[in-house]
Amino acid sequence: MPAKLSVNLNAIAMLRNRRDLPWPSVEALGRIALQAGASGLTVHPRPDQRHIRFSDLPVIRALIDDEFPQAEFNIEGYPTDEFFELCAGVQPEQVTLVPDDPAQATSDHGWDFRRNRDFLTGEIARYKKLGCRVSLFADGDGDAEAVSVAKAVGADRIELYTGPYGGCYDAPERAAPILDALGRTADAAIAIGLAVNAGHDLTVANLPPLIKRIPDLAETSIGHGLTADALEFGMAETVRRFRRACGQSV
Repeated sequence: MPAKLSVNLNAIAMLRNRRDLPWPSVEALGRIALQAGASGLTVHPRPDQRHIRFSDLPVIRALIDDEFPQAEFNIEGYPTDEFFELCAGVQPEQVTLVPDDPAQATSDHGWDFRRNRDFLTGEIARYKKLGCRVSLFADGDGDAEAVSVAKAVGADRIELYTGPYGGCYDAPERAAPILDALGRTADAAIAIGLAVNAGHDLTVANLPPLIKRIPDLAETSIGHGLTADALEFGMAETVRRFRRACGQSV
């Protein structure tokens, strides 16, 4: 089955937040993305609300429930009590836990699963009680033992951090070993029953090689590159382009 596409709305929200105005509308562009065939919407509500605001969450939840009940809501974040309460309030289908410092500009590394084993075990358990699928942000470095820890602490999926791969847009010779490591990480995860997502700096150009190496990739979560393309092609056509890059028939 081709990888699903979840559209990350953070960059749209960041543009909106440059002014004290309600546009561009996160809800309206999320609707266009879902109408064009996206499988879900992703947000990462940071404590300072510099892009997605806490008030956006029930609006997105209602959009999915009322108009696109087959779609999924994926919320990313560091597992604080505040983040848990946000998730409890809107019941996302998937929670993606990331090891971010609140001051980080964006997610830039995966969990140290060994070091955080006890912490993640407890956190995952409480999100499972909400009925959420839990995915853990992971470095795609080929470390099979680390992946086994992710499984042991109760994760349903890992999300491969593809930032270094995306950073090779102007140096394809550097992409090959990174892609190989991502593939080996995915192979190890799938072999023990973990599903695999991927996200960060993915584009129409670099998605097909990733999909070819990881044909069982479950989902891609894409925001920055997709939003940049939407400025040129429009949101609906951009979603269709990314769906094709994921191997979907459009």
